[in-house]
Amino acid sequence: MSFTPMRLSPGVDLRRTLEQHAADRADGPALFVVAGIGSLDGAVLRLAAAEQATRWTGPFEILSLSGSLSSQGAHLHMSVADAQGRVWGGHVGYGNAVRTTVELVVAEMAGWRLGREVDGQTGYLELTISAQGRTAG
Repeated sequence: MSFTPMRLSPGVDLRRTLEQHAADRADGPALFVVAGIGSLDGAVLRLAAAEQATRWTGPFEILSLSGSLSSQGAHLHMSVADAQGRVWGGHVGYGNAVRTTVELVVAEMAGWRLGREVDGQTGYLELTISAQGRTAG
């Protein structure tokens, strides 16, 4: 396993940038965001069991960020705090614009591939894992 540090610049969309990073490595190793901190100009999260994302305005600090990345999409969770210290967390949506910086560590797992397929039980695009041509749990 190897690790790649990343810094995202002001104005870029957090999720879109990470999905592009994975798409650029479509034939590469499995990717996981293992750490992330930084600041956002507003926050977009889909809260637990919600159908739609919630949008907040104002400055936010990322307290934690992690998830999986594949060329077929990302599954990212994040907790953020507003200027009053209130904390929210959930699935990372589109529209999380970097305010000053986002600093990340992405783990690369050679020999493994990640994908996403609709799961008949959940109805959602769920993680698929393959190693050396066979499917793993």
